[in-house]
Amino acid sequence: MNSSEEMFALYQQVSSQKAHLQAIFKSLKELIWFKDINGVYLTCNPMFERFVGELEADIVGKTDEVIQTRDNTEFLNVLKHYTSDNKHAHVREEWLQCGSDGKRYLLEISMTPVHDASQLIGVLGLGRDITEKRLAENRITNLAYFDTLTGLPNRTLVRERIEQAMQASTQDHSFGALLLIDLDHFKMLNDTLGHEMGDRLLKQVARRLTPCVRQSDTVARIGGDEFVVVLTHLSKDKNEANAQAKEIGLNILACLNQPYVINELAHRSTPSIGATMFQGHQADLDNLLKQAELAMYKTKEGGRNNLLFFDPSLENAVMERVQMEADLRLALLGKQFLLHYQAQTDENGGIKGCEVLLRWQHPQRGFIAPVDFIPVAEATRLILPIGEWVLEQACTQLAAWSREPELAHLTLSVNVSALQFLQRDFFDQVVSVLTLTGASPHRLKLELTESLLVANVEEIIAKMHLLKAQGIGLSLDDFGTGYSSLTYLKRMPLEQLKIDRSFVNDMLTSANDASIVNTIISLSKNMGLRVIAEGVENEAQRNFLNQAGCPEYQGYFYSKPLPLDQFLAFARPAPAMA
Repeated sequence: MNSSEEMFALYQQVSSQKAHLQAIFKSLKELIWFKDINGVYLTCNPMFERFVGELEADIVGKTDEVIQTRDNTEFLNVLKHYTSDNKHAHVREEWLQCGSDGKRYLLEISMTPVHDASQLIGVLGLGRDITEKRLAENRITNLAYFDTLTGLPNRTLVRERIEQAMQASTQDHSFGALLLIDLDHFKMLNDTLGHEMGDRLLKQVARRLTPCVRQSDTVARIGGDEFVVVLTHLSKDKNEANAQAKEIGLNILACLNQPYVINELAHRSTPSIGATMFQGHQADLDNLLKQAELAMYKTKEGGRNNLLFFDPSLENAVMERVQMEADLRLALLGKQFLLHYQAQTDENGGIKGCEVLLRWQHPQRGFIAPVDFIPVAEATRLILPIGEWVLEQACTQLAAWSREPELAHLTLSVNVSALQFLQRDFFDQVVSVLTLTGASPHRLKLELTESLLVANVEEIIAKMHLLKAQGIGLSLDDFGTGYSSLTYLKRMPLEQLKIDRSFVNDMLTSANDASIVNTIISLSKNMGLRVIAEGVENEAQRNFLNQAGCPEYQGYFYSKPLPLDQFLAFARPAPAMA
């Protein structure tokens, strides 16, 4: 092969390689461009053309300021990296850039210096669209660290924030505080209105909590209806820090007590808040959470809707509560529960009926008062099987009395907890028990508490009408101490109002309580309802109630709660004298 043929073959090879390189250059999905040292475009690929919205011929010879209204300063700053000591350095940055379609893209920009011998002649740029990648990363981060319902930090992230707060406290010797917030009766709302309504309430709670704290603090949702607030950089003085935390906690309490609007209806929800202080790492993270939880449970036991700070004595109380729960479960299996009966009389002492009252005879601890175990039973939902057992026993007794002429007229009142009543199948349970025992529904009276009315009032009233249609009597217990209003009261198919013992106890010494008692009696008469006063302990109380027009009484003045055999001896007429 002569030299001409060799040169021609070499030319064809170079041309082929150049064409091949051009094809690769034009087919790449990345944005590629080449600029001189003044930032003037010398070439670009089709992807860059499409992104900018202009052809290469219109791009070449221009700078960013002309074709993209982007400041050329960024490019000139890049050039500073390409010094004689760093002339082969690569620069990688992320730029937020607007494309020709008007959308904003996040581009990962890589720029490489191009030299001719030792002289810098330009910069080769490559851009990748990482918008979706970053969005996906953010979604993964959000799922890992943020609550999907409220957008607040979740349990994982708040643990990191608490750890950071403890570390900051170690460094500057300031105090921090941890507040655990649990919504009262939230499960009742979920069970009656549905989870969608519960979710709406949780979102509103989240929106209220954030403005209650400082920018350095953290609000998180750790699951269900539980929220955590982490307070940082409080005072270095413990008493002052405690006062600061208490002020924020009480502000949260007041804020969450304001009425909520759910489906255009006003709803009241209250929080129970447990708080604990920390300084540095004197207690580990899990212990801090446990302390706040103990304080929160103590708040609930004390009546809810309050703020309490952790005290070491709470740990002993909680251990007792745990033991109480275990003993309650054994009591159900071991038949340790008993029923006592307290007479309900007219003004002459004639027995019209009785209220059945639950008692617990523990094999080792002896008699345990209802005030000690009923709150634990409600908190653990053991009140449901216990309440079902009480109803079955009461109806069995009613059926037995119906076969004795001197007892057949007696009514039997059974207390029903809010949790029981709000069960979806409660009506069916009652009807089933009446059918199985043969008890007369007209002799059964269900005593309901006003705490029922914190939830779906419409559904509650509808269920009450179903029970009333069966002939079952309904009494509103502890009237005047809860949530009822006259609007709801006139719609409920009640048979009776029960004056709470707290008013009866103080009505002889308190003008306010006396006025309340008179008002309840008058209200009952005007609404065509029977009225009974509980906690009547002496003759003076009975006389006051009698003069006020109250026709029925229950209390120690007539009889204390009695075991069945003693109640029957009390209730049966005395045998006629020969």
